[in-house]
Amino acid sequence: MSYILTLKKPSTWYPMIDSWRNWPTGLGFPMIHWLGNWLHGWTQRVVVDGSQLSCSVTSGVLQGSVLGPTLFSIFINDMDIVIRSGLAKFTNDTKLWGKASTPEDRRAIQADFDRLRKWADKNLMVFNTEKCKVLHLGKKNLQHPYRLSSATLASTMDEKYLGVMIDHKMNMSLQCDAAASKVSKTLACIHRCFSSKSRDIILPLYLALVRPQLEYCVQFWAPQFKNDVEKLERVQKRATRMIRGQENRPYDERLRAVGLFSLEKRRLRGDLVAAHQNLGERLFTRVPHGMTRSKSHKLVQDHFSLVDIRKNFFIVRAPKVWNRLPPEVVQAPTLNTFKRNLDVYLAGIL
Repeated sequence: MSYILTLKKPSTWYPMIDSWRNWPTGLGFPMIHWLGNWLHGWTQRVVVDGSQLSCSVTSGVLQGSVLGPTLFSIFINDMDIVIRSGLAKFTNDTKLWGKASTPEDRRAIQADFDRLRKWADKNLMVFNTEKCKVLHLGKKNLQHPYRLSSATLASTMDEKYLGVMIDHKMNMSLQCDAAASKVSKTLACIHRCFSSKSRDIILPLYLALVRPQLEYCVQFWAPQFKNDVEKLERVQKRATRMIRGQENRPYDERLRAVGLFSLEKRRLRGDLVAAHQNLGERLFTRVPHGMTRSKSHKLVQDHFSLVDIRKNFFIVRAPKVWNRLPPEVVQAPTLNTFKRNLDVYLAGIL
């Protein structure tokens, strides 16, 4: 079966397609007309065993085109205008969330699902309800069923979003398992494909192909349990042991020999760098003047009970470490200076 798209070349400038109403004003009217002309007149042709079926493309964005991602972002730009709950949009992966503690909360979420259906109908689009799942968070969640169009959405215990596995307990063990399993296969491939085990070969490959996968979005899914921490650390232990001359040395000595931090320390460094980059945002609150000796460079720490999962969140754990940093680190004028001073400080602690 072959799937072919063909273009009918229009001979005049066509007006904008009705469904494209929320174009950014910065594009300019000639550019909008040009894009409208380019989008108009496409036909879709399906060929099966010599039989052809053609139909006009009346909505949506052409997949595989250079402008496709940008045009699709513009196309769905007004989706969240009608939504009262939280909504995250990433290409064709849309997430809606909201508090569901009371019947009023659950009715509000269902109302947003109804608004999404109306938006899709208005824009000649259809949600694939078979791929839409509901992830219920919280021990006391009643797991209320929700509908999208005429279908009741299925519940799930875990969901993958932008490459990160999230389960209903929010403990991130699933993501740690997935990351460790994936990079272990990559490391095994490196071991098989490269006969030379010199530092100049193994270390760059590890830094380019393995460690980035262990640190992708790790500020969100940082391991919370000792078993998960050790599971990820074993990958780096295995990688450093592959280097010729390091096989029988203790892990700490191998790290110093190749100039690496442990993954746990790397995650700590990542938390502090992210905190420095977001000091001007609303993620953190500075301690008011007069309440600290460090000229208000300290951050307010939120306190939660031992069983509260929020104590492991980035915005809670980062201030605890930030407030222990020396002044020459936190008062660094630039990000690069902060990183250099932070590396010197971290190199001197266990």
